[in-house]
Amino acid sequence: MSDLPRKAVTRTAKLAALPLGFAGRATWGLGKRIGGKSAELVARELQQRTADQLFKVLGELKGGAMKFGQALSVFESALPEEVAGPYRAALTKLQEAAPPMPTRTVHAVLAERMGPDWRELFLEFDEKPAAAASIGQVHRAIWHDGREVAVKVQYPGAGEALLSDLTQLSRFARLLGPLIPGMDIKPLIAELRDRVSEELDYGLEARAQREHAAEFAGDEGVLVPDVVHQSDQVLVTEWMEGIPLSEVISDGTPEQRDRAGQLLMRFLFSGPARTGLLHADPHPGNFRLLAPEKAGGPWRLGVLDFGTVDRLPGGLPATIGAALRMTIEGDAEAVYAMLREEGFVKESIDLDPDAVLDYLLPIIEPAQAEEFTFSRGWMRRQAARIADPRSPAHQLGKRLNLPPSYLLIHRVTLSTIGVLCQLEATVRMRDELEEWLPGFVAQLPHPADPAPEGAAAGETVVAGEAGVAEEA
Repeated sequence: MSDLPRKAVTRTAKLAALPLGFAGRATWGLGKRIGGKSAELVARELQQRTADQLFKVLGELKGGAMKFGQALSVFESALPEEVAGPYRAALTKLQEAAPPMPTRTVHAVLAERMGPDWRELFLEFDEKPAAAASIGQVHRAIWHDGREVAVKVQYPGAGEALLSDLTQLSRFARLLGPLIPGMDIKPLIAELRDRVSEELDYGLEARAQREHAAEFAGDEGVLVPDVVHQSDQVLVTEWMEGIPLSEVISDGTPEQRDRAGQLLMRFLFSGPARTGLLHADPHPGNFRLLAPEKAGGPWRLGVLDFGTVDRLPGGLPATIGAALRMTIEGDAEAVYAMLREEGFVKESIDLDPDAVLDYLLPIIEPAQAEEFTFSRGWMRRQAARIADPRSPAHQLGKRLNLPPSYLLIHRVTLSTIGVLCQLEATVRMRDELEEWLPGFVAQLPHPADPAPEGAAAGETVVAGEAGVAEEA
């Protein structure tokens, strides 16, 4: 293929073909049924053709089109199975590969950004890309000191392409909405737009990755490859061998699925607590399951791509943990008061606290259980409950508000849950919440503090299941 399409008119025409193609195939399907083909057979062909076109257009364009496809792919668990099947394979392809950039373009970027003698920095350099993503592609190489490395090269014109694609996609967001029931596509596209400048800045990405690599060095569960070299449009990091999470999703053993799910959940909550940063691009293409270093040792989770992060110096907001804890405890009034204080319920809106609790409880079911098996069926039930205009949950959900400061946290959490449902992993989510999420475990009062009202001398009040526990 040629270089990354850069003219807005070319990209707009390709993206505009998506909804037109949907409509055209519907007409084709009607004709087939009139011609005698069964509705089921026609529907299957129709879905497969749509999936093929979706991958072809989004994959070829890379840029914001592919970024949107990757973000969307983690939510396929919410689709009814008869619809999800044909899309699953096409969207999964977006998580691992896309048509490559021409070799001459790769060489031109490396010469411009690393100097005309760039080849002297490498003992070996594989011309064939090992992976291709939304704004760059990765080549395997050996650095001059003998280390195996991954060389990420940014596509020329990537910034222009990202903005052009996301602007165009927002124009027909309503047509794309039915792909994921219960999800508003437009805010997702707007949030991706807001992150464009950070995504393109390999300097910011290198700093975020170095911080994670240092913090997780020696961790038995998570590995982050360190940064070897960084310049504009080029990022060189240590190479990491492992099973792509998309392969674990399609072919992994129960042990691999459960381990990957547990570590994914741990990384979601421990990352902000340990680094003050939230990895904000949790699609399966950014994770690897690493085989045990020793026989019988633990599998580890390898984490890639720190181009999008949310900066949370104090970790995840304690209000999230406190609201989760109080919801589990059934304290409707306290949960409602906190949601109103944080802006999830606007001042002009009045809701029934018990109705809000009923809305939240099914969503937080995984946090209530000692261990929980995520599944596409569970995800579909949640999506259907919120998407059905006739349901009380749908009506209440429309009246809730998502404050801007929580937008990225919300998307990352939903995306991670989407991946867990694809893995169908059994996870001890509560263990991770108790260890890493501020506010989830009520703090014990200091012995010097006055006893809370109603507590006898020598007693400590502990919120949650423990109730009131006597000190020894």
